[in-house]
Amino acid sequence: MKVLIAGLGNMGKSHALAHHHHPETEIVALVNRSAVDLPDALRGYPLDDDFYAALSATRPALVVIATYTDTHADYAIAAMQAGAHVFVEKPLAMTAQDAARVVDTARRLKRKLGVGYILRHHPSWTRLIEEARGLGGPYVFRLNLNQQSDGPTWETHKALMETTSPLVDCGVHYVDVMCQITDAQPVRVHGMGLRLSDEIAPDMYNYGQLQVVFEDGSVGWYEAGWGPMMSETAFFVKDVISPNGAVSITDGNKGASDDIDGHTKVGGLLVHRPGGDRRIDLPDEPGHQQLCDAEQGWIVDAIRRDVDLSRHMKDAVQSLRICLAADESIRTGQTINLRPGA
Repeated sequence: MKVLIAGLGNMGKSHALAHHHHPETEIVALVNRSAVDLPDALRGYPLDDDFYAALSATRPALVVIATYTDTHADYAIAAMQAGAHVFVEKPLAMTAQDAARVVDTARRLKRKLGVGYILRHHPSWTRLIEEARGLGGPYVFRLNLNQQSDGPTWETHKALMETTSPLVDCGVHYVDVMCQITDAQPVRVHGMGLRLSDEIAPDMYNYGQLQVVFEDGSVGWYEAGWGPMMSETAFFVKDVISPNGAVSITDGNKGASDDIDGHTKVGGLLVHRPGGDRRIDLPDEPGHQQLCDAEQGWIVDAIRRDVDLSRHMKDAVQSLRICLAADESIRTGQTINLRPGA
């Protein structure tokens, strides 16, 4: 299976390495708009700075898109129109309308569309969702990921904030976890945000939080902040509460902001019920590269076996819609109604 990789930041390089080692795929080109330092394993592949030219020249069966968010929708649609299936990093698009346009194209052209929700491929997060669902709802979700970043990591965050806020960029992962646990429709969203640095655009914020209410009565809170000013106290909270108890990630500190593995590792769970607590140790968790290997293996398998990804696409749009509604709430000062027809 011929594969084109677009975008060679941290995620793009990892996805490219996954295909470099995959026995059923062949990388036909790498694309990056600027010069990039590649690991030795990737230096032998053709490198282009023009996505559309590379797409036309190589005619891949699968295009992996790990560029900045503002190119996701157009690149994905162009790839599908050229005959390729697509794996695109989260967020799927800049707007809910663009996300729907991508999904509609995949359905119309009968292409597979996978979105980079890496936690869906992580056995420890799957276990957390399973344990939470076992308690029964309605739920309280308390989730955050604040990153105290400086140096090159802060430069990366500032580049990301040229198109996407931390609340949307990181939030889609954890809002997706909420949605998988409740399986209920979101009703309304309220967001708050603050610009804490003169180094970012005046209309952007580097700290934000959202509150979401679901149709079954569940409520969720998510918080995300980037920058050298961020606190490392309680910066990684993952907690789900129900009338019958709670499930929590037990490890409080998950490493520095540039520790990619630390953002996904669970380490252990505490399942609390009024009659007693149960600890679940999860010592053999996959690292970041193993998770990217799993994601790329999943989309290749979905293409090979013609797996129906309709629910996956629907979920990707819903989690993005919630986070974008929070972003709208921050910018307008209004609570956003998510009921159909609102």
